[in-house]
This record gives sequence, structure tokens and C-alpha cells, in this order.
Amino acid sequence: MRGEPKTIKAKLKQLVKSPLLRFPVSGDRLTVPHLQGVYIIYDPKGRVAHVGRTVRGKRGLHQRINNHLHGRSSFVVKALNGKGARLRRGFKFRFITIENSRLRALIEAFAIGQLCPDHLGDGA
Repeated sequence: MRGEPKTIKAKLKQLVKSPLLRFPVSGDRLTVPHLQGVYIIYDPKGRVAHVGRTVRGKRGLHQRINNHLHGRSSFVVKALNGKGARLRRGFKFRFITIENSRLRALIEAFAIGQLCPDHLGDGA
């Protein structure tokens, strides 16, 4: 745990500098790795809409982003009325892969606190 705060800050910096990707249009393939990680979803105006992480899915980030696209996430249900296809219209995302589950949870929590503090405490 020693040095953990520095690692978390460094990983958040890496996350916000990772490539910004568009959600694929209908019929195109989602090109996201089947690895565990943390991600940020931005609305069409470039504001942070959601910060998330993989928890236990075997296909990691690919599965999680795909779940959002198909309306199978609490974020999409709450923010987009369950219409994951809306993500294909101007929403973007970025991610980093992180194998360690504790580190993923800590980075997600820190990212929420830093990037979207209005979401704290509302279950988003």
C-alpha cells in the first residue's frame, strides 16, 4: 500500500490522456480489449457522463462497453432511459487496462471524485 496514492494519481493521468474513441456505429465492431480496466464515457459536449470499471466479466472492457451499448447498465438505464444506442450519437470513451482489482476500484473512485464530483452519493 505504500506508494499507492502516487500510483493511483499516475494511473488517472494515464487514463485521461489515453485515446478518445467513438462508440461504433451500428453494424461496426467494438474494438476494445477483453482485459480488465477503468473507463470514462463523455457526452456529446465532451463532459464526463460516467466513470466505470470492470468487476468480474470474463471479457473485461469489451463486455462492459458492449453492455452499455445494449442498455445493460445502470448508467444507461438511468441517464439514457435504457437506450444504449444513443451512445453511438456523439458519445465517446477512453480506457486503460488494469489487472489488479483493488487498483481498479481505487482508480475508479478517485476518477469519480476528480472528474465528476456531482455524481458522488447519488448511486451513479
